Amino acid sequence: MSLPRAVLPRAVPADVPESERARFLANLHRVTQGSGRLMLMAGDQKVEHLNDDFVGDHVAVDDADPEHLFRIASRARIGAFATQLGLISRYAPDYRDVPYVVKLNAKTHLVPARSADPLSRQWHTIEQVVRLRDTAGLQIVGIGYTLYPGSAFEAEMLAEAAKAVFEAHQQGLLAILWAYPRGQHITDEHDAHLIAGVAGLAACLGADFVKVNAPSAGPQSLREAVRAAGRTGVVCAGGGERGAEAFLRGLHAQLTEGGAAGSATGRNIHQRPLAEAVRLCNAITALDCDGASLDDALRILHGS
Repeated sequence: MSLPRAVLPRAVPADVPESERARFLANLHRVTQGSGRLMLMAGDQKVEHLNDDFVGDHVAVDDADPEHLFRIASRARIGAFATQLGLISRYAPDYRDVPYVVKLNAKTHLVPARSADPLSRQWHTIEQVVRLRDTAGLQIVGIGYTLYPGSAFEAEMLAEAAKAVFEAHQQGLLAILWAYPRGQHITDEHDAHLIAGVAGLAACLGADFVKVNAPSAGPQSLREAVRAAGRTGVVCAGGGERGAEAFLRGLHAQLTEGGAAGSATGRNIHQRPLAEAVRLCNAITALDCDGASLDDALRILHGS
């Protein structure tokens, strides 16, 4: 298989067997569009935030229906769409061109972190993910796992995450970790030094990419996390809803000043009407994967 220049042999971890190297590299090329930078559309909030993110005065009416997520992912230029296996099994047969990342674990927000340290257990095995990929013929390119360093239950989640990363690589799948420091001993989960620590933790687990919160000190402070992560790409969570132009300006700064390896965006995409969400995805991908200027991204956003 011929590979684009951006995808180098050193991108393949040693726990990917020779028989799965071509698949792994094809998946990496697909989600980064040959750039080495990830454009992840995150759609796992229906568990994490229940229906809070899908209805409201600021939310498009279309977002009340889970299929809105799949319509966006199928019509927009994205790297991959991350959501739970159950939604993929229900909707993906109608949206086969979409590359999927299966979130292996999730928890609701009904018990706040200030009341009890978070624990998010794994729902599905890698074997089940691979079986769905192979029997249904879906473009499942990777797995995702959320862990909460600093929780009293971190040891359990770290063990699950380590096993999931290894087993995913054995099947030629990418492994993406969501890593958010939370628990009774965490006073500032947006602290740049702490975020760098969990980015390095994701590297020790063997992740291909790690999704972290943007540090509160600004985009330049993200560079500590990028260095700590080494060959694990660091992407920032999109956070709460912002104006589309403000979102793109913030992302551009993360990429150019912070050295981020792409982006992972949820609410800022799917809470918008379909046409607007598609344009925003296209603008994000232009920044992430094409190295487009901010002005170029804004023109894509406005359809000009």
